[in-house]
Amino acid sequence: MAQNDTLQPLPPERFDYWHALHLVNRAGFGTDPSHVHHFAQIGVDAAVDFFVRFSDRRFTAVAPDDFDADLLRPATEEELRQTRRARERGDEATIARIRRDRVKRSQLNRTQMIDFQRWWLRRMMETPRPLEERMVLFWHGHFASSFHVVRDSYHMFQQNRLFREHAIGDVRALTHGVIRDPAMLKYLNNNLNRKERPNENLARELLELFTLGDGRGYTERDIKEGARSLTGYSFDDDAFRRLERYHDGGTKTIFGRTGTWDGDDFVDLIFRERDPAPFLCEKLYRYFVNDLPNGVDADARAAIDAMAHELRSHQYYVGPMLGKLFRSAHFYDARHAGAQIKSPIQLLVQTRRSLETPIRDLDAQLAAARLMGQTLGYPPSVQGWTGGRAWINTATMFVRQNLLLYLLTGRRSAPHGWKADRTPFRATGLVAHLESTLDHTGPEEVATYLLQITVGRLLHPDRASTLTQFLEQRGGRIDDATITDALALIAVMPEFQLC
Repeated sequence: MAQNDTLQPLPPERFDYWHALHLVNRAGFGTDPSHVHHFAQIGVDAAVDFFVRFSDRRFTAVAPDDFDADLLRPATEEELRQTRRARERGDEATIARIRRDRVKRSQLNRTQMIDFQRWWLRRMMETPRPLEERMVLFWHGHFASSFHVVRDSYHMFQQNRLFREHAIGDVRALTHGVIRDPAMLKYLNNNLNRKERPNENLARELLELFTLGDGRGYTERDIKEGARSLTGYSFDDDAFRRLERYHDGGTKTIFGRTGTWDGDDFVDLIFRERDPAPFLCEKLYRYFVNDLPNGVDADARAAIDAMAHELRSHQYYVGPMLGKLFRSAHFYDARHAGAQIKSPIQLLVQTRRSLETPIRDLDAQLAAARLMGQTLGYPPSVQGWTGGRAWINTATMFVRQNLLLYLLTGRRSAPHGWKADRTPFRATGLVAHLESTLDHTGPEEVATYLLQITVGRLLHPDRASTLTQFLEQRGGRIDDATITDALALIAVMPEFQLC
């Protein structure tokens, strides 16, 4: 088989509603039925362009001053002098005031982290550029840093902006940005990496988790020499600083190449002397195509290899590779329908976008996501979230189902303390156009349609039969209450957790 055969394009005439729904759920966070029909009508090329060419659509710009950069700013020279004088004079009142100010700033910093989480969650729910947010979330789990360690909300926001800038751009440029990112430098202790005592954390994770994969194409010496190249890479307030007095300017040998390498040379050597494409593309394949719970089979390996070839061919720009993947017959193969377990964030954002429920209380949704195992800004480790089957257990399923009921009804969830939200859900909007597209809209047709738009694939006939019986018991009424209750029944089906 030729290298690119696996990603041969889907014949245009085969692109239908089901394929369009698969695309919007995977390349984004779902959308309402009318937009799915629109994508099916315009065809696969135009639909994929909508997602991949998101820079063509304007959305509220993300600016450096969206959040307060000065909450944890370093003390000014005047403030340092005041502190010094107060200590020399034993001025306890001034010292206490300075301490109170520091505590207040720390509290505001924690509050701003919550504001950042709300801001990002709302952005995912409202964006007309869903692939951008999907990729920012991907990079957040790939180049993982946690506020638990970083302790600076603005640095977490800066990192989010970095991921956003390079969302589907040049992975090499993004990697250069990561080794200069204050949040990452703090998270992996590279601000303590000195020539007298090299710290290997960033160098090790750069090879093991960020570019090549565990044990692929590097040695312990490459890690040690890479750590030396990264010495002195630190930050001052919100900006990267290379501290020359701490940088090891001596010769280093990395991947058999010798030179007076620094951290940026180290990144260049990774991409020039080794091949990060297979590792990166396998992670992207698991994220967009199939979780591969049983490992990478021959078919998936062929697709990953073809993705890697495409990534290298476009100088490590992600967008063209994703465009080819989303156009391929392989992407739409029936084996991949329902082959992924929705992450907590995907579950709540996709439910909101596809069913057009009210946004509801963002704090309640963030709390639910935390209980389900995913907190924005808090990956559990430098490895990010495990994902896949790790999302599901008896505790998280209970929360998932309660969350979905909350999104649909706004009813208070006593076990979790979520406040009631009385904003009505106009559920009949989901089926408003059925009468114009079907000759008959009885309970069976409505049940089939609701399953189609929520689950995205054909299920066992018993599922449709159960839903049809429920609608018949409601006397065939198609009102907000009936549709909402029918959706609640679908939401507790195991298939709703998949996409």
